[in-house]
Amino acid sequence: MSSRTVQPGLSFEYVLWIFTRISGLTLILLSAIGVISAFALGARTQVDLPTLMRWTFFPNPNHVINSDIPDVTLGWANAFWQVMQILIVFFAVTHSFNGFRVVIEDFIGQSIARPFIRGFIFLLWMFTLVIAVYVVIFS
Repeated sequence: MSSRTVQPGLSFEYVLWIFTRISGLTLILLSAIGVISAFALGARTQVDLPTLMRWTFFPNPNHVINSDIPDVTLGWANAFWQVMQILIVFFAVTHSFNGFRVVIEDFIGQSIARPFIRGFIFLLWMFTLVIAVYVVIFS
């Protein structure tokens, strides 16, 4: 009979497991804040449902400009929506790439390729975040 010892403390896998749960809840919270904020800015009378969903999950001022809403710059194109968009992008991309990492590592097991695949996923994650933040800030 072998005895297993439980190691106290935080491991990399445990921290990412906790992050995945928290980021999922955070995405739901940010989505609710986005919908409520859009309603507060007049979306309930000025846009249809597909436009509202597009605005909530990727609030780009061009989405509102293309949907015949007057005076976009008064409420929609501001720092609040940029921060919301960056937060949604960060949590969604990080959540999804962590899930991608877990699935890939389940298939490859304890292989010599594991560090290279982790490095590639990390670089892909960083590239995606940089491009997304660039689009948010300069669109």
